[in-house]
Amino acid sequence: MPELTPEDALRLNVLLAGETQAIRIDDAALTVHALTPRGEAKVKLHPSGRPDQYLRLVRELLAGHAIGSPGGYPNYIQRWTRMGQARDKGLDRLLLLGEPEAVVSVAYSNGLTDELARRAWWAMPVADNARRMLERESVVQGGMGKILAEFLIEHLPFENQPHVIIDTVRIVLQPGLADEAARRRLWGRGGHDSAYYVGFLERMPDELPEPCAGRADGAAWQPRLAALGTRGNPYAALLARTLSGPGQAFLKASEEVLRSPADQDVANALLNVLAAYFATVRPPSRDGGNTAEAAVADAEALGAGADQPDTLREMLETLPELSKEVCAMLTLSRMDAEVATPVLARTTAAGTLMRRKLEPVSTPILHQLAVLRGVPFTPAASRRR
Repeated sequence: MPELTPEDALRLNVLLAGETQAIRIDDAALTVHALTPRGEAKVKLHPSGRPDQYLRLVRELLAGHAIGSPGGYPNYIQRWTRMGQARDKGLDRLLLLGEPEAVVSVAYSNGLTDELARRAWWAMPVADNARRMLERESVVQGGMGKILAEFLIEHLPFENQPHVIIDTVRIVLQPGLADEAARRRLWGRGGHDSAYYVGFLERMPDELPEPCAGRADGAAWQPRLAALGTRGNPYAALLARTLSGPGQAFLKASEEVLRSPADQDVANALLNVLAAYFATVRPPSRDGGNTAEAAVADAEALGAGADQPDTLREMLETLPELSKEVCAMLTLSRMDAEVATPVLARTTAAGTLMRRKLEPVSTPILHQLAVLRGVPFTPAASRRR
């Protein structure tokens, strides 16, 4: 039965007897690396047989030390998930196993602390672990927050999956992680890849790096909108926000993304961001279900007086000249990703072909955006010609 060489067994046991904080194994170099309070230590292995079998013996030794169950290690690790369900207690022990999946389990755990994030990052510095760790407030506010964010920003140009780009931008834009220069660099990449814009629209819709002036005719309505808004009228408050400079910047960027989404992930994410922006005035769905046609019809019916809430009636009676804008907000509040499902579920297309198939959804949205921006409506198809 194979065993560790006496030299390796002695050196590994001495290593484990100290203040070891995390372990990683370089299979190719046959080296065990350890993180300690004094820095990094390592043990070069000298296998007496096949390297893969010898490394299994090393992992069994580590598992026996860390969790007291070397024989049960395979079953133990199979129970781990990437759903943050690892027990919060004993996470530090998992980092002593020298097993990548154990590090992932810690990175995804709800019990992650800034110190555990430091150890896990040393053990396995990969982008996905950084993203998951930055979903924990303790890490964002701790010493690892900026370190992980800087890594993600630096490596973001090498990501080619739109949903990963959206997720990364959203994460690094959390307060305190990226400085103004970094945010502007990320925003600048949106000119070549609209997925970058979606992360900004979701995380900081009222603070986009590319400002716009408020709608030219909006100043005449802002005093009355403000008066209604202070009395708790959600329609007036949202319209005042939309007509302002930040609101117009949000609408402009949303239109740019909607005209050129790279794939279904970008399109769906944008629709959800738009619906969330107007969520405070979202009316209930009627018999037509949640489709683009039903959203438009329901908004027009509600604006015409069918079952109007008192606040909506107050808004339309005070500023009847803004009835089209109110209708546009009602429509967009219903235009989440669900309205695109009947179209996108029937195709795996991306790029130009997907955008063409999406026109039954994108065209009415572009029309509502034009109403709120106070500009002529230009269909997506005419932009392509």
